[in-house]
Amino acid sequence: MAKTNKLIIVESPTKVKAIKKFLGSGYDVAASNGHVRDLPRSQMGIDVENDFEPKYITIRGKGDLLAALRKKVAKADVIYLATDPDREGEAISWHLIAALKLDKMPQKTVRRITFNEITKNAVKEAIKHPRDIDMNLVDAQQARRALDRLVGYQISPLLWAKVKRGLSAGRVQSAALRMIADREEEISSFLPEEYWTIDAMLTPGKAGKPLEAHYYGEVEADGKAKKAQIASKKEADAILADLDGAVFKVKEIRTSERHRKAPLPFTTSTLQQEASKALNFSTVKTMRVAQQLYEGIDLKGNGTVGLITYLRTDSTRISEEAAAAAASYIAAEYGDNYQGTQENRKTETRIQDAHEAIRPSDVTRTPAAVKESLTRDQLRLYTLIWKRFMASRMSAALYENTRVTVEAGGKEQTHQFAMSYTRLLFDGFMRVYDPGEDEASDGQLSAKLEEGEEIALKELLPKQHFTEPPAHYTEASLVRAMEERGIGRPSTYAPTISTILARHYITKDGRNLYMTELGDAVNNIMVSQFQAIVNPDFTAGLETLLDDVAEGSVRWKTIIENFYPDLDEAVRAAQADLAKVKVADEESDEVCELCGRKMVIKYGPHGRFLACPGFPECRNTKPYYEKTGVSCPKCGQDIVLKMSRKGRRFYGCMNPECDFMTWQRPSQQKCPQCGGILLEKGMKLVCMNEECGYIGEKKDEEDERG
Repeated sequence: MAKTNKLIIVESPTKVKAIKKFLGSGYDVAASNGHVRDLPRSQMGIDVENDFEPKYITIRGKGDLLAALRKKVAKADVIYLATDPDREGEAISWHLIAALKLDKMPQKTVRRITFNEITKNAVKEAIKHPRDIDMNLVDAQQARRALDRLVGYQISPLLWAKVKRGLSAGRVQSAALRMIADREEEISSFLPEEYWTIDAMLTPGKAGKPLEAHYYGEVEADGKAKKAQIASKKEADAILADLDGAVFKVKEIRTSERHRKAPLPFTTSTLQQEASKALNFSTVKTMRVAQQLYEGIDLKGNGTVGLITYLRTDSTRISEEAAAAAASYIAAEYGDNYQGTQENRKTETRIQDAHEAIRPSDVTRTPAAVKESLTRDQLRLYTLIWKRFMASRMSAALYENTRVTVEAGGKEQTHQFAMSYTRLLFDGFMRVYDPGEDEASDGQLSAKLEEGEEIALKELLPKQHFTEPPAHYTEASLVRAMEERGIGRPSTYAPTISTILARHYITKDGRNLYMTELGDAVNNIMVSQFQAIVNPDFTAGLETLLDDVAEGSVRWKTIIENFYPDLDEAVRAAQADLAKVKVADEESDEVCELCGRKMVIKYGPHGRFLACPGFPECRNTKPYYEKTGVSCPKCGQDIVLKMSRKGRRFYGCMNPECDFMTWQRPSQQKCPQCGGILLEKGMKLVCMNEECGYIGEKKDEEDERG
């Protein structure tokens, strides 16, 4: 048997089979199964007294794998380290050199190669262009790991002492949790504002279905209308009264064309957002399925093939080869008029790396062609990626916009109404992909209108509305917000969200994310003691510094040296503050019915509960209900803080047969107008009786009780 003199080490075993097929018998391919070295779990592993030197050890359970890799290394003359093409992949290759002692083997050639897709051409091209380990990328990863370890191992014990053991505080996760908490506070404090709209149902002269025109405002002396804000029924009634008997005429018909540019191909963030919206995938599920598509699928008649490019990227760049292949496919399948141009594509200015966007590795592998080889989830995600990429290379869609302005001469004022209609002239990229985000339109104009034409008024439709609070974060909108604020990077979005979900700091109900009682407790400590760490702007600033390390303009330990003193000072201050606070279990008034001891309040995965302090002799536990001091308006029993099955907090009656509930905390103060229950909305108190409508300032209830 001929000696294998070239060894390629990849991260995932899934890649091994495909790469072996591409390269033939002259190569051996093996997998590291991810990281082989890391900081120890039993200690911080960062020597703060010795220039913050990290202490790396072999990951438990990797001994046999490394032994097998050493045997393969012994047979090879050339070792190619082909871990993933990002900072973490670069660090894994660096750790492999240390773990396999490749730096002690001058007789062997050790080189780094990267490829953005697992295809024959990409792998062979990578082998033609090997390089050394990029220590700037490694150091950026070391800095991230060290920062996260310092934060986690310094702060987590404080959470254990104050709340419960097993909690964690992470640099990025704490900032994300703060964002969710702030959004929840915005929603809780939101006070809806009333506004009105007036629509006119108009009948054109030549019959046809009525046209709906929307009130715009009063026409001023210069002939232009000023946009109206109708704040009350009184204001709406005044407009209606002035329009009584008015004649409606078409003032102007303006037609224009609008191009809708093709979307950019997917980045990690936009893929997660679109997969959530279109497929209802969680961020973790999106990344898991995308990883499968990237590493390789066993296609009938083709063997294992990587279907998409690397999935962790914030670049929208496309290689010349991919662009040419897409252009050829579009011309053949749809025609030259569907070819996109650089001018009609959206542009992206914020690109952090040299990767390509997420795209199919071969555009001729259509979803229909690979359908039989994919699972349902794989097919759905691949279809989304394929269509988005093809759309990104196609021409803009062309619309005809028609705006009809109608004026009505009232008794005192001339009023303007408007209608807007859209007609698709050329579908362009929408032939394959519909983003589903069309601008508001009244559809297509169903009647031929002429300027100066009178239109009969069928009826005026006034309607009351109220402003809506900010939407709860979903996984998709949280990823978008994190990306916009520069928090985390493509590889961190999904793990960050999955961590705070797994820790029960937040809960998911439908698509919406909500703070839990436990999450509130953790966030309150972090905000009060570690303001900088939970500040999204501070976290984003650190991400920029990590980018500087990756570019070689900043030494990685300089970041740690500047960061650690402030962290250490904050930790010492927090320890001093907590020492003044009782951290033992809080005793309740509830008596254990099994042993007679007073039960204590503890924190569990879903918040507080009552437990007997006689554990393990007495294992009695029961739900803890925080009393509000307010009586239920339906049955008179106590209103308490409760938890839904999914961990959402609400206020309900202690009586299990009573259906009273509210999301806002009831105040012990009574409504001064109707005597009903007041609900806390930030620093305001709002009467629960909507007909009453009382809104007042929140007072200190301790003062009220005297």
